Amino acid sequence: MSIRSVILSSSLVGRPGSASVDGIRQSSRPVRAAGRTVDAMATIDTRALVRASGGPRYAVALAVDALGTGLLRPFLLLYGVTVLGLSAPVAGVAMTAGVVVGLVCVPGVGRWLDRGARSAVVAASMLVRVVGVVLLVATPAGNVWLFAAAALFLGVGNQAWPAAHAALVATVAHGRDRDAALAAGRALRNAGLGAGALLATVCLAGGAAGSRVSAVVTGFAYLAAAGLAWSVRVRAHPAAAMEGNGEPAPRMGVLLAANVIYVFCLNVPEIALPLVLVTQLHASPVWPAAVFVANTVLVITLQVPVTVLLSRFRRRIVLALAGVVLAVSYLGFLVAMSLGQGWGAPAVAVVSVVCTVGEIVYAGSATALVAARAPARVLGRALARFQLSTGFGLAVSPAVITALASHGPAVLWGGLAGATLLSASAVAVGTDRESRERRDHDRH
Repeated sequence: MSIRSVILSSSLVGRPGSASVDGIRQSSRPVRAAGRTVDAMATIDTRALVRASGGPRYAVALAVDALGTGLLRPFLLLYGVTVLGLSAPVAGVAMTAGVVVGLVCVPGVGRWLDRGARSAVVAASMLVRVVGVVLLVATPAGNVWLFAAAALFLGVGNQAWPAAHAALVATVAHGRDRDAALAAGRALRNAGLGAGALLATVCLAGGAAGSRVSAVVTGFAYLAAAGLAWSVRVRAHPAAAMEGNGEPAPRMGVLLAANVIYVFCLNVPEIALPLVLVTQLHASPVWPAAVFVANTVLVITLQVPVTVLLSRFRRRIVLALAGVVLAVSYLGFLVAMSLGQGWGAPAVAVVSVVCTVGEIVYAGSATALVAARAPARVLGRALARFQLSTGFGLAVSPAVITALASHGPAVLWGGLAGATLLSASAVAVGTDRESRERRDHDRH
């Protein structure tokens, strides 16, 4: 069956629970066939998937935005050091401050989303980054304050975008179609990031002038993406915001705490593996580069199929399974490290595939679970809270990983495995508690 929960029909104008997209009303209720909700288990219809993700223009906006992000974000620290002549610690502190301020702005983004805004918030997150790029290009050598201001605007946009994007997709797609659409967006974004990073390496070969060209191209990419995203004009209908008005806001404390640990997996291929491969196994830098490329390719190719395949199971169960897979991979890294030089690096590369599968399962279920649990009236704030936990985990994980690694492989991988298993157990227990609460609610 193809993805068909988004039914385009002008006859839905004025009905409760609809969203306005380019002047066409889209049903907020999933299609039902033979008494059961239609899902996307049998086949993946690409056109239907694009439509459920926000439409072709929005897909292009995502691709262009990701391309620009890949051109600049991985090399922002390098830009500050090589082009502006700043010291690495000073540039790093400025970038960290940008991330922190970005997180502080996320609750405001959630409240804006709960007033019905969708594509406008996505476009705003891109335009804020345009301001950041303009400041970056205008920064003279040695000026740390303008660099910090640029990093601040880039950080605000980077932190605001995930919640805004998830809210937009949740408005035009529902049920398991929404899960597949979120997965497709992640796969597309990873493809754009990878392509942007490859282009940036070419620009970096041109020295400071090439780096500035890369930044300028990034600014134009963000501007074009913002225009495309705004032109989609997705906004939650006021009636949709009242849907489920009597439902309480979901309890997410355990899920948010677990997510802080889960999100460490996103920095494993970028920080943990390069660190242990080069400094502890004394392997060639080619190995961490190969692991990173393999991770990107696997996410691009497997994110949607794996998410659709696992859609037959409850999202909390899938999220708990992701924690188990990640914990097993961490223990696998510990075993691989014990092989020492020679076999250690290839073994780490093999285990990294298991870690990537865990990452894919996690990414395909976590945001979808939050979107599914939150009533429409608090969807924006729920997604913002989830983004806060994600941003916090990403911010602290480099320091935690490097600190643990300094005490040896057993502390690093054993600590990550234990914490992730504990988080997975908390998520699984939450599944049982949620089932009991629902049964009690149904009785009353």
